[in-house]
Amino acid sequence: MAKLSKQRLIFGMFLLVLIVAAEIVLAHLKFPAWPAFMVMIFFFESHMDIKKAPSILVGGAVGILCILLTKYFIMAVAPALGVEVSKLLIICLIVYAIVAFGEILPIVFNNYAFMYFLVSGIAVKVLDPAPNLFLWIGIELVVGVIFIAGIIGIGKIMAKMGPPPTDQPGH
Repeated sequence: MAKLSKQRLIFGMFLLVLIVAAEIVLAHLKFPAWPAFMVMIFFFESHMDIKKAPSILVGGAVGILCILLTKYFIMAVAPALGVEVSKLLIICLIVYAIVAFGEILPIVFNNYAFMYFLVSGIAVKVLDPAPNLFLWIGIELVVGVIFIAGIIGIGKIMAKMGPPPTDQPGH
C-alpha cells in the first residue's frame, strides 16, 4: 500500500491556492472556469510534460471553434438535408479530421480537440443564453497558460524545498 507523501500533500496545498484564486477571479468576472480547468486536467494527465502544452492549448481552442463551425454548417446545410442529418454529418467530418489528420498536424487535430468539442457541444446545448465561444477560447488559452505556468512554478518551489525524504529503516 502506498504511503502518504509529504511532497504530494504540500504540492496539493499550493495547487489548491492556485485553483481557489482562479475560481474567485473568474467568478467575480462572471466567466466560466471549465475551459481552463480542462487544461489543468490534461496537463496532469500528460504527466506535466511541457512539450504537450501547445497541443493541449491549440487542440482545446480548435475543439471549441468546431462548435462554431458546427452551428454555421448546420444553418447552411439543414435546408437541404435536415437538422439531424446535418448535425450528424458535421460531427462525422470533425471526428474524421481529428483522426485522419492527427499525425500530420497533431498540435491541431488531437484528443484534446476531440474532448473540447464534446464538452463544448454539451455545454452549448444546456446554456441559455448561448455562450460566447470566443470567451471560452480566451479563458482556455489565457487561464490555461496561467495554470500550466503555476503548476510548473509549484514544481520548482517543491524542488527548492529539497528532495522528498527517503524511507529509512527504523524511522
